[in-house]
Amino acid sequence: MNKSSAYSNEYLEYLTNLISKLDREAIGKFADLLLESRESGSTTFFLGNGGSASTATHFVNDVSLGSRQFEKPFRAISLCDNQAVITAIANDDGYENIFLQQLQTLAKSGDTIVCISASGNSKNLICAIEYAKKHEIFVVGMTAFDGGYLKENCDLNIHVPTKVGEYGPAEDLHMVVCGLVGSYFRAKFLNA
Repeated sequence: MNKSSAYSNEYLEYLTNLISKLDREAIGKFADLLLESRESGSTTFFLGNGGSASTATHFVNDVSLGSRQFEKPFRAISLCDNQAVITAIANDDGYENIFLQQLQTLAKSGDTIVCISASGNSKNLICAIEYAKKHEIFVVGMTAFDGGYLKENCDLNIHVPTKVGEYGPAEDLHMVVCGLVGSYFRAKFLNA
């Protein structure tokens, strides 16, 4: 086996090990929470930076459109996608406020925020979490490393137990959860 193949084998074995450690109960609670939000008409906001921003966008696609629930849709919004709004807030009031100010405009009591972050310590997520806690907005965390502030201050957490700095495996498994939840909703609604 050449070096690339050997590394591929080790990486995939590591992911398999991490998957075995995922909290299935927490994932199930997360899927149920999204279903409850759909029933109540509340909104779920997805937040993240870098690769986690891409995961947030992908989640919204899979939840809001992937389930094909147009008569009673999932109300899901990624706060990572409006570059004009994000850059205006960052330029005028600081990058730490990019999610906070969108929540101040869009969110209401009973909504949910899903914060996706390997470290759990991004200042813009902390500001959003603090706002959510003060306004009865449920906080879901998707973390890795030691989970940081997010893991300690969310209402429900899905944790990927990677070492600090292992962004690839952390983001890979966050996407596995995204695919799992989206697949569950498609099976639930399209095959009902």
